[in-house]
Amino acid sequence: MSSILKGEEPLRRLFASLTESTFCVELGVADPPLVDYLVELLVRFIRVDAIQRVRNAEGRRLDEVADLLIEAEARQARPRREVYRHIGDVTLFWTGVFPESLSRRKSADRKDHLIDYFEQGKRSYYIASTFEDEPYEAEAPILRRLSVDFELCTYGLNRVRHEWEKLGAGAEVEWN
Repeated sequence: MSSILKGEEPLRRLFASLTESTFCVELGVADPPLVDYLVELLVRFIRVDAIQRVRNAEGRRLDEVADLLIEAEARQARPRREVYRHIGDVTLFWTGVFPESLSRRKSADRKDHLIDYFEQGKRSYYIASTFEDEPYEAEAPILRRLSVDFELCTYGLNRVRHEWEKLGAGAEVEWN
C-alpha cells in the first residue's frame, strides 16, 4: 500500500497506539487482527475519496448507504463482496468515529433517512465474511467478528476518537 498522504506512518502509529489501548486495556478485547483492521480503516478513511470510492455503472461516486446497497445487489461475486465490505466500513466509521454526523446523513431529504446504519453495517460485514476462499480466507473471520461485535467496535472507535481529541490530535486529522 502506498502512502495515502504525507505523514501516514505517524498517523498509523498514533491510531494503532490509541486503538490497541482502547480495545485491549479499556474494553478487554485482545484481538490483534481486529485491532489492525480498525487501525487500517481509520488510516484509509482519512481521505474522503476512500470513503466515496465505490462508483456506479455511470461512474458517479456513491456516498449514501442506500445507493451502496443497490450497487452491491447489482454486482456479482468478488465485486459484490467488496461493496458489502465497504458498506460495513462506512457505517462503522460514521457510527463510531463521527456519530454526530448521522443526523445530517440521515436527514429526511436524503436516501439514507430510513437506513439503520447499525443493522446494515452488521449485515454487510456478515455478507462479506461469507467469501472465505482465496484471497479472502484471512479476512473473513475478522469481518464476521465485526458483524457480531459491531456495537462494541462502534463504542471502541468512539473512545479512540475521544482519546485523540484529548491529545490534541483531532486538530491534526482532517476528516471530510
